[in-house]
Amino acid sequence: MKLKIGYVSPDFHTHSVAYFAEPLLKSHNRDEFELYAYYNNSKSDETNSRLQTYFDHWQNVAGMPDDALADKIYADQIDILVDLAGHSANNRLGVLAQKPAPVQATWLGYPNTSGLSTVDYRITDAIADPQGESDRLNTEHLIRLENGFLCYQGDQNLPVFEEIPYDRNGYITFGSFNNYVKVTNEVINLWAKILLAVPYSKLLLKSEQFSDQGMRARCLSLFSQQGISADRLILQGMLAKVSEHMAFYAEVDLALDPFPYNGTTTTFEALWMGVPTVTYSGKVHASRVGASILSRIDLHDYISYSPEEYLEIAKSKAEAHDSLRELRRGLRKRMLESSLCDGNNFARQIEKAYQFMWQSYCRKDGKI
Repeated sequence: MKLKIGYVSPDFHTHSVAYFAEPLLKSHNRDEFELYAYYNNSKSDETNSRLQTYFDHWQNVAGMPDDALADKIYADQIDILVDLAGHSANNRLGVLAQKPAPVQATWLGYPNTSGLSTVDYRITDAIADPQGESDRLNTEHLIRLENGFLCYQGDQNLPVFEEIPYDRNGYITFGSFNNYVKVTNEVINLWAKILLAVPYSKLLLKSEQFSDQGMRARCLSLFSQQGISADRLILQGMLAKVSEHMAFYAEVDLALDPFPYNGTTTTFEALWMGVPTVTYSGKVHASRVGASILSRIDLHDYISYSPEEYLEIAKSKAEAHDSLRELRRGLRKRMLESSLCDGNNFARQIEKAYQFMWQSYCRKDGKI
């Protein structure tokens, strides 16, 4: 008998969550699992149309009251309900609080616990959430996937620009395309030290906030207070197309991960386009995602564990031009050959976790 798996998400459209959910959804063993989608959004696009084909049942539940949706999930006799939003926008945690499915889990869309006693499991890995350290911070039981909790589907039609910007510019360009809200004063202070340590280097920051002149001026002022003149910063707002956004990585030699809230999609995108990322691994899941990603492709030497180490790694890697050239040419292949892009293996990991969850429930309930 097939296990009925329900996925609840507002992000089954062109969205970061979809980049990571799709490899799982299209690789699910449909002989053993029956898939239900509860889509809490009205957006419809090409990605949304494609994702619908991976489900046996699809329902748009945007606007449906929590009680009604809980009744619907209960009537569908869902065995395991998986939340993909956590406390992010347009979530349906109010439904999960009613426990409409006997087993409930959360994964992917939010880098922390749901805080709900009705959510039984959170799916992660041992680098993002080390054994013993993270368990006390979560209301859920942590399921640690052996090969990482993230699997990415990159666009193989996007060309990699094999020349590093240094070769045409004569200086190193550091970059971060993360949401600027992640860039704290502590991050700015450290990034400024990196710029001072690498002569003539520049920092390219790309974020939607830089479409606002006031935000640009504030950013320039904060760096100026750390001794960085405006001519060493390149501030870029949103670009109209995803392809333009991805092509912009051709302007970056080395990416810098913010902390304590690391990038996820931005790190995958940088790596996909041949740009290695320096990350700072901290004390909670959100600050360990970078380490989890880089470990899967054997870039351990880009992972730091202190501000001082972060500075030293960024400086030494920026000076290793031959290494940057080699990585630019080979990173995508390395990703494709790793667990980061192996949807079939990832689906088997998740399905094994679902079987464990269900069997654990059945034992407690006296069914087996």
